[in-house]
Amino acid sequence: MLDEDIRAQIRRARGLFAAMVVAYALGVFNDNFFKQVAVLKAQYGGMRWLKGLALGLFALPYLLFSAYAGWLADRFPKRNIIIGTKIWELAAMLTGAVGVLTGSWVLIIAMVFMMGFQSAVFGPALNGSIPELYPASYVTQANATLKVFTTVAILLGMVVAGWLLSIEGVLFGQPIKHVIVASVAVVVSLMGVGASLGVPRRRAADPAVRFPLAGPVDTIRHLAALREDRPLLRTVFADMYVWGIGALQLIIIPGIGERQFGMNEAVSSNLMFAMLVGIAIGGMLAPRLARGAKWHRVLVPSATAIGLLALAAPAVMLLPRGVALWVMAALLGLLGVAGGLFMIPCESFVQVRPRPERKGTVIAATNFGIFAGIVLAGGLSMALDEVLTPTTFMALTAAVSIPVAVWLRLSLRKEADAE
Repeated sequence: MLDEDIRAQIRRARGLFAAMVVAYALGVFNDNFFKQVAVLKAQYGGMRWLKGLALGLFALPYLLFSAYAGWLADRFPKRNIIIGTKIWELAAMLTGAVGVLTGSWVLIIAMVFMMGFQSAVFGPALNGSIPELYPASYVTQANATLKVFTTVAILLGMVVAGWLLSIEGVLFGQPIKHVIVASVAVVVSLMGVGASLGVPRRRAADPAVRFPLAGPVDTIRHLAALREDRPLLRTVFADMYVWGIGALQLIIIPGIGERQFGMNEAVSSNLMFAMLVGIAIGGMLAPRLARGAKWHRVLVPSATAIGLLALAAPAVMLLPRGVALWVMAALLGLLGVAGGLFMIPCESFVQVRPRPERKGTVIAATNFGIFAGIVLAGGLSMALDEVLTPTTFMALTAAVSIPVAVWLRLSLRKEADAE
């Protein structure tokens, strides 16, 4: 009877979940589409340092406002937060569109910061809604489904950005590629606002939750409080690692395309496409391989694979150029598989484990930690991009992944011995 009740709940949730997926995926497309436009214009315009700056500015709102984002997700109905942030996204896209059309890097970078703010507030509300919609046993599967659609949106955003920037010609006195970029961003954002209206209505989780006056200090306190739940704390740290290392590797990939293969924007985007396809595949494998109480058994092999594959990147360049390009795409795809297999179960555990009235706060605090790592990744990119070849830089990321794999192995073994 219980199984039938769960299946009925899952069936009832599908239509509402579809609206959440569409709203999320359209925002992810726009976010990555416009960031990729900025990254490629910087990469091919001789301003490679702007890649790290853009990533840092996108991540900065997570450090400044995560406490307030978690408070909003717990204090108010999550649907209201989702709709409000989608309207803010439209304002951000209009700002970026004007920046592209006028050639203003100030407006383009402002758009990146505004989208960082939107994502920081949107994430805890939407991710906290999934456990409200589905039974705990189905959350990993729901996350895997969401990851597949959002990864497709990321792929499309990045690849379409590269394709559009390679278009030649003039329209209305502007480069036609800029007109199309601006139009796509605004239209997709309008569609996202419409999709958000279908998000399910739920009561606020904790209308009496205290406002976090100390902001980031409160977030750090929330992270520190997780030491009372060691499995949750370990998973939060693991989630921080995989997002930070993934962000750094995605910064490095356009440099591999331009500096080491001499490729244009469209073809460089295809290398990123390979990695993101891998993430989607890893996400689809996660519900099958990370089941039950031993879901964490996938973490050590995945982190080890991420480190070893990154170490192999410089060796690929010793191959003949035509072969090296395909081998590099395959290597990046495998990196993505390992990353997706690591990421999905971690995010699911962070969504399910906290008490209902604390989900928004814990998810926001996790985002704070994740984007602290991403800011560090942006800083490393700005410091090392000019002095290292991209594949050497990629290999250095193993200096994080291998120790993380060892730490997880020791931590999980200690926990198993204690049981």
